[in-house]
Amino acid sequence: MNIDLSGKSAVVSGSTAGIGYAIARGLARAGAAVVLNGRTEERTRDAVARLSREVEGADVECAPADLTTPHGLQRLMDQVTDADILVNNLGIFEPKPFLDITDADWERFFQVNVMSGVRLSRFYLPGMVLRGWGRVVFISSESGVQIPAEMVHYGMTKTAQLALSRGIAESVAGTGVTVNAVLPGPTRSEGVETFISAMAAAEGASRGEYEETFIQTQRPSSLIRRLAEVDEVANMVVYICSKEASATTGAALRVDGGVVRSIV
Repeated sequence: MNIDLSGKSAVVSGSTAGIGYAIARGLARAGAAVVLNGRTEERTRDAVARLSREVEGADVECAPADLTTPHGLQRLMDQVTDADILVNNLGIFEPKPFLDITDADWERFFQVNVMSGVRLSRFYLPGMVLRGWGRVVFISSESGVQIPAEMVHYGMTKTAQLALSRGIAESVAGTGVTVNAVLPGPTRSEGVETFISAMAAAEGASRGEYEETFIQTQRPSSLIRRLAEVDEVANMVVYICSKEASATTGAALRVDGGVVRSIV
């Protein structure tokens, strides 16, 4: 399949590293003009320079903005007033026992993981509907289906994203705009590697040893028995953003390595 996104513009939130960066790179390789977003100008510009080196002829722009605040969201909207493709990738996570999760923690996770996508979708969706073509993708997680006991607040936000993607898809039925959620499983992203390294150090094990233990003990239903790679997640997102995926909308698409034990 030859995916050609030439002439399309894309905004990927939280795209300076990990899954977000891989998605931005994949979209650029398919010919889309891509806007990278990160909290700081230095980090975002570094990511733009890296992507420009990796994808010859890439049309890529820098839009630094801290999307955890209304001011930061407005800054991005002022910089990028329109988009054909929106990938709501920004997200935070942390392991924390339920009884230790404070009201402030719940609010912070909801604002970052859920409301950033709500606000960006609300801003870019009308233009997509007017043109009769658009793609909105929420990067959810298998944790939204199988809530992890060590991160209940995170799982809650990922479930909320599933409700959002389906509900928004219903609201734009018949317009040519599709809205979907992609559910990665444990993935070798910057954040996950930092998390695993910290847990390995606490257990007195090497990172490699603990990675294998993590899959065996925390995600024993994994069928691939390893962490997914960021490009494996990005490939699904690029397809969903393509013209070829026009009949897929309102869906929750798993790239979870078979962690979720369900046939539908």
